[in-house]
Amino acid sequence: MSEKQTPQCPHCGTAMKKWRTPLNSTWGTEFQWVCFNDDCSYYLRGWEYMWKEQSVKASYRLRMNPETGATGPLPTWSKDAHKDQIIEG
Repeated sequence: MSEKQTPQCPHCGTAMKKWRTPLNSTWGTEFQWVCFNDDCSYYLRGWEYMWKEQSVKASYRLRMNPETGATGPLPTWSKDAHKDQIIEG
């Protein structure tokens, strides 16, 4: 996956956004691609799943490693969580 190619979320088709990886992260990349569509089915289903399975008010957004293309969840506790680390451009 190239940094110049913006992937689309496989769950909703929305263009994913560059999200700054936290310092000392084990992901080993400067950024991750993340779907920040608040209407994405992956994100919406996460709220119900996390409440049912873990009894917590949380969800997750789809995250993609730009170097490997591997995907996984980015845990989130609110609609606006992590949005302050979106890298524009």
